[in-house]
Amino acid sequence: MDAAISTKAASVHRLRYNARMNQAAPKPHSLPVPEPDALEHSRRLTAHLADAIDAAGGWLPFDRFMELALYAPGLGYYAAGAAKFGRLAADGSDFVTAPELTPFFARTLARQIGEIFEQTGDAQVLEFGAGSGRLAADLLLALDAEGTPCERYSIMELSGELRARQRETIATAAPHLLDRVTWLDRLPDAFHGVMLGNEVLDAMPVRLWTRRPDDNGQPVWFERGVIRTQDGFGWEAHRHTGSLPPALGALADLPPTQEYRTETHEAASAFVRSVAPMLARGVLLLIDYGFPAREYYHPQRADGTLMCHYRHHAHDDPFYYPGLQDITAHVEFSGIADAGVEAGLDLLGFTSQARFLMNAGIIELMSALDPTDPKTFLPAASAAQKLLSEAEMGELFKVIAFGRGMDEWAGLLGFATGDRSHAL
Repeated sequence: MDAAISTKAASVHRLRYNARMNQAAPKPHSLPVPEPDALEHSRRLTAHLADAIDAAGGWLPFDRFMELALYAPGLGYYAAGAAKFGRLAADGSDFVTAPELTPFFARTLARQIGEIFEQTGDAQVLEFGAGSGRLAADLLLALDAEGTPCERYSIMELSGELRARQRETIATAAPHLLDRVTWLDRLPDAFHGVMLGNEVLDAMPVRLWTRRPDDNGQPVWFERGVIRTQDGFGWEAHRHTGSLPPALGALADLPPTQEYRTETHEAASAFVRSVAPMLARGVLLLIDYGFPAREYYHPQRADGTLMCHYRHHAHDDPFYYPGLQDITAHVEFSGIADAGVEAGLDLLGFTSQARFLMNAGIIELMSALDPTDPKTFLPAASAAQKLLSEAEMGELFKVIAFGRGMDEWAGLLGFATGDRSHAL
């Protein structure tokens, strides 16, 4: 795969594959060196994190470390002014998402959203964490072209820098539709329409766990946290004595002596539970990379899924230049499904990104391209292949949908075939 346009999830897949094949994975010291102003920014966030560790008594649970590294106001990776999303390391970006790969992602998604608009009569979208604004711009244009225009497009974005970038992207790509876009400072009490999150869940803080045998060969769970060392930050695992997160029950049948590292996703589940009550009528659509619990907590996934991304390189050191790199983990979708249902939503579907996009008509949209025009056709076909291929984003990325007030509806277009809700 072309590293210049590697996705976050595919980078993880490649790194794991290289490790299995005894090839050297990228190490932090071999990554591009940050510019002086970026180094200074990282130094300020490092000091902030060190203060947080001291205030916590010398040990900070990793989920809190990750939260501060990504979202500390004015300092965290997603809260400060560095570029994140783009196609090339040279543009200062760290990874590419599906909307940056090709407009056909949004055009296909617009078919599903347009169907929901027609069924509900509520032509509104609320996007969580809109990234560069590319998905919003392309969706607005595609919904208009499909004859199902979006009346109001709301964006919930905490980063001021990203809000500005999103506005610029939409103003450039769809200036005549900019007046339909609103940036929210708080979530509405009630919402009718489509709530959308593309690669939102994977960037939510996770707790880290290690299981290893004690002197008697009995398995013991430890929670991993962060301490200060002479060289910066380091790991320290504390033995867990209380009740374990229910998700770890999936590992009860592991051999007692097998060591295992993994994550639990309390923050992502809490996010779903927090937004569910405000969906008065419509659909919550979430797209991200991950697995159902039976695949996520698999005996062979013994190193977990935590990964970092810097300038289109994937590595596994979350302490490398805090504030300048993304920290991410795959999504455990069974927990997400449970959270939505427990919050009163109906589970409408769960499938792979490839199946969802094909159900929604991406092949039909691509067929309108002229294959005799290689300058247009070949890049579009290559990007679509990345969206659909099992070796790229097609299988690793999943789509899950929840609804409220949709009882009379037969089903969503994107889940017409290949629904895997039973696997959750």
